[in-house]
Amino acid sequence: MPPYSSELKLSNKSINQLNSEDKAFHDWYRFVLSFPPHLVSHYLSKFGADKSQIVLDPFSGTGTTLVECKKLGFSCVGLEANPMAHFASTTKLDWALSPQRLLDHADTVAELYTQQIERAATHAQQESLCADAQKLMFKNAIGLRPLHKVLTLLKVIESLHCPRFYNHGRLACAQAAVRASNIRFAPEVGISRSLKEDAPVIQLWQEAINNMAADISAFSKNEEISINTSVYLGDARNLSQHLPKHSIDIVITSPPYPNEKDYTRATRLESVLLGFFNNKQDLQTVKKTLVRSNSRGIYTKDDDDLLSEKYPEVLSIAHEIERRRQAWGKTSGFSRLYSRAVKLYFGGMARHLKDLQSVLRPNARLAYVVGDQASFLQVHIRTGEILAHIAQDMGYKLLDIELFRTRRASKTEVDLREEVVLLEWLG
Repeated sequence: MPPYSSELKLSNKSINQLNSEDKAFHDWYRFVLSFPPHLVSHYLSKFGADKSQIVLDPFSGTGTTLVECKKLGFSCVGLEANPMAHFASTTKLDWALSPQRLLDHADTVAELYTQQIERAATHAQQESLCADAQKLMFKNAIGLRPLHKVLTLLKVIESLHCPRFYNHGRLACAQAAVRASNIRFAPEVGISRSLKEDAPVIQLWQEAINNMAADISAFSKNEEISINTSVYLGDARNLSQHLPKHSIDIVITSPPYPNEKDYTRATRLESVLLGFFNNKQDLQTVKKTLVRSNSRGIYTKDDDDLLSEKYPEVLSIAHEIERRRQAWGKTSGFSRLYSRAVKLYFGGMARHLKDLQSVLRPNARLAYVVGDQASFLQVHIRTGEILAHIAQDMGYKLLDIELFRTRRASKTEVDLREEVVLLEWLG
């Protein structure tokens, strides 16, 4: 394995931030922990990419790689299993509409919304979620009044039957709902101590729409508006079902990390409000299409852990987690699954890397942003090193492991590395 010879030439302060000059389209909606757009441009440059090549992000999230590639004039394709994130990235790539007509449509929506809110107040009515959907929400995630306003706004958008602006309106509503909610990211998803009884939902929505229109207007004369980009809703362990063989030249992505973090929680509020999750079964169906990375997403028939049996470093970590669990007297159902979660994660990533090979062209270059973790009973998991070893075992050439940034683990006071594993597929 090569030494950690390379580092990104960015300051610690700015390395994981969304720069002001990068906000166009990215800022329509993004995960709080999304990696920054300048990371994408950095690796496109490092790989010597040209615009005849096709870029893939198999864990595309809310579309950071996809949007940045489109802005830079590169064809790109993505795969994402979370329906809310898939919807967001698809909408963020849709620039071929009239900014002025979008604003005019927004004025119509706002007028009808105001009428509906006034009518509801007169009749003492309030929109609410069904019981099954309500059970998926965090307690106090959003106040009754803001919830009523968001659901009313969504109903108005639905009633207008305007397909060209429908997705943009709903995405803006998702952003407004988060801003009107009591959700906080620090960095885990939680509920603020100060609960909002009300919020200016329509103003927040109009602000989001105005930003969309401004970005589209600024890029309306650029050739990038017609760049070929697409996003599939699917499992990254089975991406060959969606992509042609030998079609991908470059991969830039950030998969989930092995930690006790349920990634569906980050978008739970808006996923429920927009109807992507209506009940527990909907949520479980989506979780089963994700690479297993935490104890809250493990199911009886999961078998990716079998693929980890050939990697001693994975088995050693799993053994140490289980040893500590017993020594520390941890008996909860979740803690009993920690060791298996680690094996399922690396087995799932092995399955992904194997399936990926069929869609890669010879000499394809890959960049995987991953981070060391210590949330399973403080056992240090060197994610980048292990994934690099698995990739090499599968025939990938390891080019380097670059340090992206370091994070201090609060409980152990250990610096955890966030790295970029650079690979090449020789074919």
